[in-house]
Amino acid sequence: MKISSTMSMAVAGALLLAACSSVNSDPTPAPTTSDAASAPAPSGAVTVLTHDSFALPDEVIADFEATSGIDVTFEPVGDAGTLVNQLALTAGAPLGDAVFGIDNTFASRAVASGALADYVSPGATDSVSGQLTAIDYSDVCFNIDLAAFGPANPAPATFDDLLAPEYANQVSVPNPTTSSPGLALLLATYETYGDGWKDYWRGLRNNGLKVTAGWSDTYFVDFSVPNYGGDYPIVLSYASSPPSEVIDGQPTSAALLDTCFRQVEYAGVLDGADNPEGAQAVVDWMLSDAVQSALPGSMYVYPVSPTAAIPAQWEQFAPLSDNPIVMDPAQIDARRDELLRAWTEIVIDGQ
Repeated sequence: MKISSTMSMAVAGALLLAACSSVNSDPTPAPTTSDAASAPAPSGAVTVLTHDSFALPDEVIADFEATSGIDVTFEPVGDAGTLVNQLALTAGAPLGDAVFGIDNTFASRAVASGALADYVSPGATDSVSGQLTAIDYSDVCFNIDLAAFGPANPAPATFDDLLAPEYANQVSVPNPTTSSPGLALLLATYETYGDGWKDYWRGLRNNGLKVTAGWSDTYFVDFSVPNYGGDYPIVLSYASSPPSEVIDGQPTSAALLDTCFRQVEYAGVLDGADNPEGAQAVVDWMLSDAVQSALPGSMYVYPVSPTAAIPAQWEQFAPLSDNPIVMDPAQIDARRDELLRAWTEIVIDGQ
């Protein structure tokens, strides 16, 4: 196994099917016995392009390599937005064979770019356009440092609360033009406020909002919880992030479940891959129980497989939202660029 650079930890199947009913479901039929018997076993090297937060246990990867004969290299490219932009720039002449980490906020852009080959794993529970297989899911929500709030200064609970003067200069979020969690937040505010979403972001800006380049900067650098010691007690992250901040059995953070947007991550095969059969095998492997059960501890996301193991403490410290904000992929595709342009003018340019 080769991992080309240090990767940071990230943080979501009946729940997936309920939350993502707007995603096109078109799983590829499983091969027949005769097809499987006649097809040569995939082998060789496979390069998987990922976002910077990809992580799996070394032993899980090593076991796959030993049993499959495939040598896997994971190549982090940047946040999910940067990853999709890179795919578009190299469509037809990819820098790898497979991709992991395209989420539902960028899925339609990836499909439209022509960078993906037609393949959905036979084990898929959900897919997009015959090219992307759902691997995991989570809720993007604001997280708070519990120590920063108490009876004298109650914690916020809703989007509206964050506009109050008592939370001035306390909120950090990643830029939605480069960060998938940041884009998820932008979409969530659009769904919540409709035409009033611009005024909402003006309010955040005027209340001392900080914008970072990506989720890692917002969470690992800015968050004020004991593990990181930043200056911001309210940051955008995931509903599944708080278990990583439990110290001596006590939580130090919590997710604001009324601010959650349901995010799904996908894997796919790249058009023009040097080893498309090996890439397909890697996508299939990502739905195995070995990988699916490793996802919560490695990337703090929920597996799509109903047979995967989930840590017991997640029931206590990482509950999903009962009513996450969802948005139809077609609507995301129709409005994303317009929303991003307007957001940049409001928050970055101060208009």
